[in-house]
Amino acid sequence: MSDDEVDEDLLALLRKSLGIGVNNAPSPAKTGVLGDAEYVYDNSTDVALDMRGTKAAAASVWGMIQEKDYSTRDWSKHELHPKAKNETTVDFIFIMDLLNFSFWSEGDETSSKFAVEYRGKRWTGYWSLVAALQRALDEGIPITSPSFWVDEEVCTDVYLKYIFRSATGEEMPMLQDRIYCMREAGYVLQEKFDGSFVTCLDEANGSAAALVNLMADNFPCLDDRHRFDGRTVRFHKRPQILVADIWACFEGESFGYFHDINQITMFPDYRIPQMLHCLGCLQYSPPLESHIRSRKPIESGHSWELQLRGCSIWCVELLRREILRQHPGTQINAILIDFLLYDTVKEMEEKGVEFVPHHRTRSIWY
Repeated sequence: MSDDEVDEDLLALLRKSLGIGVNNAPSPAKTGVLGDAEYVYDNSTDVALDMRGTKAAAASVWGMIQEKDYSTRDWSKHELHPKAKNETTVDFIFIMDLLNFSFWSEGDETSSKFAVEYRGKRWTGYWSLVAALQRALDEGIPITSPSFWVDEEVCTDVYLKYIFRSATGEEMPMLQDRIYCMREAGYVLQEKFDGSFVTCLDEANGSAAALVNLMADNFPCLDDRHRFDGRTVRFHKRPQILVADIWACFEGESFGYFHDINQITMFPDYRIPQMLHCLGCLQYSPPLESHIRSRKPIESGHSWELQLRGCSIWCVELLRREILRQHPGTQINAILIDFLLYDTVKEMEEKGVEFVPHHRTRSIWY
């Protein structure tokens, strides 16, 4: 370097030390879920995406959205979802998604599956949880209150077993794990967030990604990270669906306002991979497909399971991109696609449509 040349590195360092030309605004929060899902997809050996099938499925999904006029409004239309738009509903959604995992039954007989009787109907799956929570509130039980969860003299394990009682011979799957999650979350809220999840919303300051990260970092039972092919990958199903449910319930306003809601991916569980396979998007290796069709369990954290979850996230992202390519300017995100696919697979199941079973993994993550 000659005496006349400028040392750009030294100049940049000097500018930084003096605060000249430096953007002091904090970087936007990122969950990292989508990038990790792409990594899983790039390194998957037993789950693949059929690009022609995905393109065709995008057209089908868009058609269903148009036909049903599907939007955030549909969330509150369900008779079990809360209708109020206030802090009590935020509390309800928090406990609902805190316990939103593993509802599938070991047996195939509908009559013996875990179910909740409420308002003259029998509810199964995810809706059994929502029904049990609503039933508890009707009975005057403060089931949405974190201070209740940690009061083990009143809120005993026996009492919680009564609250989540079944109308069949099968009790709620993983009930003891759900009780543990409730107590753990209750203590975290009391020690760090003034005993209220609304404080978490306040700290996230309108950022969906920041809220997901806050939950994963502070609530161990929501920290959905795993090791895949030498790398830690994040899925964060329950933190993400919690954000999405609040956003949908409040239709993007009040407690449901998030300026970066489109950072939320689909929610990697066992139902959406099933539906994506049915749509011709996901393909399984012969050993994996045989295992799933035989209804054999897959251990949580197994490579097969992580591939199913990661590739599903990436597949829904490609569906979203293809819909936007075909219909520029439309308002669509992974949340609405996920909600639609879940509702559709449940409708098909009720009608007796036959398709590949969902994979069977017992886990608190989904």
